[in-house]
Order: sequence, then structure tokens, then C-alpha cells
Amino acid sequence: MTYISLQSPDQGNFNYDIHIAHLYGNLLNTYGDNGNVLMLKYVAEKLGAHVTVDIVSVGDDFNENKYDIIFFGGGQDYEQTIVAKDLPAKKEAIANFINQDKVILAICGGFQLLGQYYIQANGLKIDGIGVMGHYTLNQNNNRFIGDIKIYNKEFKETYYGFENHQGRTFLSPDEKPLGDIVYGHGNNNEDQTEGVHYKNVFGSYFHGPILSRNVNLAYRLVATALKNKYGQGITLTDYQDILAKEIAEEYTDVKSKAKFKD
Repeated sequence: MTYISLQSPDQGNFNYDIHIAHLYGNLLNTYGDNGNVLMLKYVAEKLGAHVTVDIVSVGDDFNENKYDIIFFGGGQDYEQTIVAKDLPAKKEAIANFINQDKVILAICGGFQLLGQYYIQANGLKIDGIGVMGHYTLNQNNNRFIGDIKIYNKEFKETYYGFENHQGRTFLSPDEKPLGDIVYGHGNNNEDQTEGVHYKNVFGSYFHGPILSRNVNLAYRLVATALKNKYGQGITLTDYQDILAKEIAEEYTDVKSKAKFKD
């Protein structure tokens, strides 16, 4: 399945092309995480990129040279078990994708499956593809649920979200967290970290989806992908000029309409 920008490259004001692979998008879409793909598309178009999104699922080949961004969402244990059986066939290509410093956003199950293994709630161990070093344990009769706020020291950015996960993930020494906990449980409720940042892989337990509440992160992912593809020297409109300003204007417009209605 493929979906693209409404205008073709020769019709719209596009300077770039972005190709997104939505891994197992027909199976892993818990809590509306498909919205992350829509946010990537929205931001990319604001930056002048024509977007094509392919769902790459069970039995499909994954060509690492075709894509600029991967989105890998989460699902229930049953669907993730199906994905875990198919994923090894894509392991080499995904590893090459990561080593080319291309962008991945992985949420919940996708985050877990990129690592060494995870333990399901019933105690069953499911192997990941091991392209990253983290691993995930289970917990008995408990989940980490609620609002969460983290701070990324490297980017000096704050991210807000909602977490709902049974797994407890522990990062490897070569991995950084996506952020340090301000409030919430995070990866494991022990080391005060949430998510992962390794090369240009960004993983998180934030549902809702994460990019709808954190457009600054969506901008970072798309800008990184464009610079990786077209060179660090390309000129992109600043986040504050095209997104923060537009969001503020839309918020003001909504408030105005609500006041008028009252």
C-alpha cells in the first residue's frame, strides 16, 4: 500500500523527495500511532518535500536504499509475534539503513523489536533482530500508564507524551536515552530515562502519537533525513518560522472561534 502527497512533484512547490517506509503498518498501529506518519508527511511538505509512504509488511522486501525514513509502530502481543517471525528477513537491510545514519522512529513494540529480545506479559521470550543493544523484561500485574514529560539534554528540547506499556527496557552502553524523566515512569521506572537515541534511530514508549504533541521532534526527524539525503549544506526553513508560528496562529484562531460561538 502506498500513499503520497496530493500534488505530484511537478505540480507542487517541492524541492525534495522523501520516501517513508511504514513497517508493518497494517499490523502495528496501537493507540493511533499511525498519526506519526501523518505528522512526518505534514512537516516534510512544509519543508518543500514531496512525500511517498509505503507500508512494508509481512513477506515484503525492504530496500534500504529506497527509503529515507522508517516508522515502526507497536501492537498487541499477537501481532508483534507475527512481525517477529518476519523481521529477521529484513535484518540486514535495516542494519544497513541504521549504519547509513538514516532516520528511524520506533514506538513501543517497534522499539523493543529493534533490540535483543523482549519478554511478553505471559513470560514468553520473543527475539528481536538485535540491530541495537537494548532488551526488555516484563513485570507482574503492572503497567506503566500515565502522562510523561522528558528532557533531551543534547537537543535542549522537552517532549510530552502518554505512556502505556508493560515492558521494562534497559539500554546498552552505546545507546543514549531519548530523554531524562521529569515525571512519569519511562523505560523501566528505575534509571530515570525514556526511549532511545542511537545514531539517527529514535525510540520511545510515547503513544498518542508522539509527533502530534512534539512537532519540534517531527521537524528534527524530517530535517535530519533531508540533510542526510541532500547534504548538510541545504537550506531549510527554521522550525520557529514555519511550524511554531503556524501552530500558535491556529491555536489563536481556534480560541477566537470558540469565543465567538459562546
